[in-house]
Amino acid sequence: MENQPLEQPITISEKAAIRLKNIMESEESSKKGVRVAIDTGGCSGMSYNITFDGEKKEFDKVYESHGIKIFCDVKSWIYVRGCEIDFSNDLLNGGFKVNNPNANRTCGCGISFSA
Repeated sequence: MENQPLEQPITISEKAAIRLKNIMESEESSKKGVRVAIDTGGCSGMSYNITFDGEKKEFDKVYESHGIKIFCDVKSWIYVRGCEIDFSNDLLNGGFKVNNPNANRTCGCGISFSA
């Protein structure tokens, strides 16, 4: 088993960053970041919850990728550490996707996984 670094950041692809910035600008939001969290439920047991946020909470891990701050609570970070949020313009399967190296199984919907 290979050694993994203790600190595995959450990142955003360039395509996702462009899309997120466009959404934040069109909504004239003061929130200049996103919060990544995990909820229980969904087809595979856990689901991603990504919302706009601009404020660090106690015990949050904070990263920055392509000029966007990423906030994540420690409990969720265990399941999403090292992941990348991506965006696709594909008509059938487009939208935001989470490329999560910790997921053992993902659902066809792309928002549910098990670890």
